[in-house]
Amino acid sequence: MNVEKEAKDMRIDQYLSERLELSRSRIQKLIKEGKVFVNEKAIKANYLLKEDDFISVDDFFDSEISVEPENLPIDIVYEDEDLLLINKASGMVVHPAPGHYNGTLVNALLYYLKKSATNYLRPGIVHRLDKDTSGVMIVAKNEKIHEILSEMIKNKQVERKYLALVDGVIPNDSGTIDVPIGRDVNNRQKMAATDINSKNAITHFKVLKRYQKNTLIECTLDTGRTHQIRVHMAYIGYPVHNDPLYNKKKATDFGQMLHSKSIRFIHPITQQEIYFEVEAPEEFLCELEELG
Repeated sequence: MNVEKEAKDMRIDQYLSERLELSRSRIQKLIKEGKVFVNEKAIKANYLLKEDDFISVDDFFDSEISVEPENLPIDIVYEDEDLLLINKASGMVVHPAPGHYNGTLVNALLYYLKKSATNYLRPGIVHRLDKDTSGVMIVAKNEKIHEILSEMIKNKQVERKYLALVDGVIPNDSGTIDVPIGRDVNNRQKMAATDINSKNAITHFKVLKRYQKNTLIECTLDTGRTHQIRVHMAYIGYPVHNDPLYNKKKATDFGQMLHSKSIRFIHPITQQEIYFEVEAPEEFLCELEELG
């Protein structure tokens, strides 16, 4: 989280206590345990905040925090005894984080699967989608399946394809972007194409349709870095349309035109191929229709 101007010169333990709704003594204990950082550096409880300081807290830290089941709408496109495939709506946060423990997909899944409140913040989530990225994603129903599916993704045994509308007309019919991604050193809420504290990232794309000032592409990921498609497409000069972080043009409330179109993998128990494709949300399709 970034420190707003009004919090300048406030003690960090007081600030976090108010923001995270935890006792000040609990915050002080977290700081003492080395689980709170300001601009990636450990600090003391009496540290005085500066405007735009970036505070990070280990989001698995708090045994006092309870993630509650909530009756929220979720679109399930496939379900069996071991896993679910969810068509996530644009605008829905996948998992809780410090200061945001309600209204997420995890809250909805706890309710749907009739599970009790938990202090584990990502139950069943095998891979995440950004808040404003829509589309299909896998949810494991038990720990064994979670471990297997996570390993399958790591070993590139799960094929994920995305639709993206980008600004600019891409001349090549296809391409591969092989550029490492790491945290942006100037804005800790963003990722960047960089060789500083980065991990390898590979995105393949092919052009589906060209418009006057935009291009509709299909992307396939070899890796699953945070904001990978958004960072890579901006890096080569074709940012995702309506992206509030990586596109310099002003975005609407809908967010980036990025959709997890399909997923294909071999079911870890039945050994049958699982393939599902979901249509992009109405806002995405309307944008394409307006472009002609």
